Amino acid sequence: MDRKSIIILVVSFIFLMAWYPLVVNKLYPPKPLPRGTNAVATVASTDGTGTTNSTFTSPPSLEATRGDSVPFVIPAGIEEQMLELTNSIAHYTFTSRGGGLKEVELLEYPESVSRAAKKEEPLAHRGATLNSFSPAPTMAILGTEAVQGDGVFQLTRTATGVRAEKTLTNGLTIVKDFQLGTNYLLTANVRLENKSDAPLALPQQEWIVGTATPLGANNQATTVGVVWYNGAKTEEVGSSFFSSRGFMCMPKVPPAEYRGGASNVTWAAVHNQFFTLAAMPQQPANAVVVQKINLPHQAINTPAQMNTANTPPPEGFYTALVYPSLVLAPHQSVDRTINLFAGPKEYKTLAKIGGRFNNNIDLVMGYGGFFGFFAKGLLLAMNWLHSALLLPYGLAIIAITVIIKGLFWPLTAASTRSMKRMSALQPQMKAIQEKYKDDAVKMNKKTMEFMKEHKVSPLGGCLPMLLQIPVFFGFYRMIQSAIELRGAPFLWVPDLSQADTLFFIPGTAFPFNLLPLLMGVTMLWQARMTPPSPGMDPAQQKIMKYMPLMFMVFLYNFSAGLTLYWTVQNLLTILQTKLTRTAAEPALVPQNAPAAPGGRSAGFGKKNK
Repeated sequence: MDRKSIIILVVSFIFLMAWYPLVVNKLYPPKPLPRGTNAVATVASTDGTGTTNSTFTSPPSLEATRGDSVPFVIPAGIEEQMLELTNSIAHYTFTSRGGGLKEVELLEYPESVSRAAKKEEPLAHRGATLNSFSPAPTMAILGTEAVQGDGVFQLTRTATGVRAEKTLTNGLTIVKDFQLGTNYLLTANVRLENKSDAPLALPQQEWIVGTATPLGANNQATTVGVVWYNGAKTEEVGSSFFSSRGFMCMPKVPPAEYRGGASNVTWAAVHNQFFTLAAMPQQPANAVVVQKINLPHQAINTPAQMNTANTPPPEGFYTALVYPSLVLAPHQSVDRTINLFAGPKEYKTLAKIGGRFNNNIDLVMGYGGFFGFFAKGLLLAMNWLHSALLLPYGLAIIAITVIIKGLFWPLTAASTRSMKRMSALQPQMKAIQEKYKDDAVKMNKKTMEFMKEHKVSPLGGCLPMLLQIPVFFGFYRMIQSAIELRGAPFLWVPDLSQADTLFFIPGTAFPFNLLPLLMGVTMLWQARMTPPSPGMDPAQQKIMKYMPLMFMVFLYNFSAGLTLYWTVQNLLTILQTKLTRTAAEPALVPQNAPAAPGGRSAGFGKKNK
């Protein structure tokens, strides 16, 4: 590659990296939204005792859809009442403010996993929590004064759980019975009863599911959001839907909220990378509504290197099930049962619950579609290797990589031999192209006949790579949500679900991740050993050899499990390439080889060395 080409590549890369901050932040900065329109709701922080310092207020965009609705404000001076339930796997906290589930603490999963080997984070003794920073508790009912009142419920402990009860001035009584189950399940039986002697018109209601919040500063934004199921497929709502960046990072006004469903909401779940809180109504809800909210910085564990004063607040996604308006006759009641799951995104557990309720709740892990099939198979294989053969998860990933490489070995070996034969046939193919350069149709026909005669294919080198793409994306999707890898160590890696940060560059917040660097080195090594594609320009060949560096940049902060898989895959490919090169090659002499320019034979009788 000449100096001019190198300069063009470097300038293009710098321009690509500078595009976002230059165009978006300088030339077209996002305009602040008018107060009171699409403003994003903010969640108040809590003090050390867990008591909210300010009242719950329902997001303005949710209120705007109700016409004469009122904010969900708790009258000042009313003390918050809380009751707690605990079993062997979770701790549940219920609040009188909204009469619902305020927080779930998962006792078997630490709130944070250290990025430094054999060191505990300050909050490692606390279990991972769900719904801690939600504007209203799970199963709070929002609407007008007719269903909301002052929002204060009376909590009592029952033989099987907790009851929240309230009677409004219009004669409506709301009773919520919460009962603990197994496998992180909690059942909410809700009764709306008209105890007056006159018909009672109730407006549209929004039953709060909860708020999706990130696990920490290292939790990727793409893994936090809301997913709901309509009985046939899932739909994901997250940061991309509410983004203020449009096509080519051009600014746009983000939507105020998301609404979906047509009396077919089988379940809706708020989730982050490894945990989820799902509401599964016994009868499908009419719709689901989602809004983005800003969270306080203390909602996540922020690294010491990060200056929170200069960083935007973390984002959460607040969602509710929507039920239609109705009229209750005197002394008539309506009962609704909603099963709640608050726990880890563990496929075995979710698949069992999905089979019990026949609702495919395991799709919350993102294992639907074509690549999800491979992700599910790889997860089951990894867990089998871990449980049956007692392999640590790092070695299980290596074992799966070796097995996959073994399955593809014959095809990859045949591809390598085909590419070598194509390389050896280049003089003859160039002679054909030169001979028929004035007739493109005939040139292509003769070239294909020549390749068919010598049993080579231009797709031979691409086919194994194409077949392995589903496996790679399956691995990526599996590792993104496999709770088993959270905190799983391997060599110097303390957590295979996160990047293997050894230290931060002094004076910066830039991490030093070793595995992506090793992956980049092996990719460069592999690229230099791979025979060039036929007819490729020499400058293009050099570009392709350095293209792996782009993958290293893209995957630098991805999970160590993924980069471990790719590094081992590269090493096995290098080994196979060396073994294939040393294997004996068949003679490449054709029976009727066309003469090369100058009248000499193209020299097909020699083996490619």
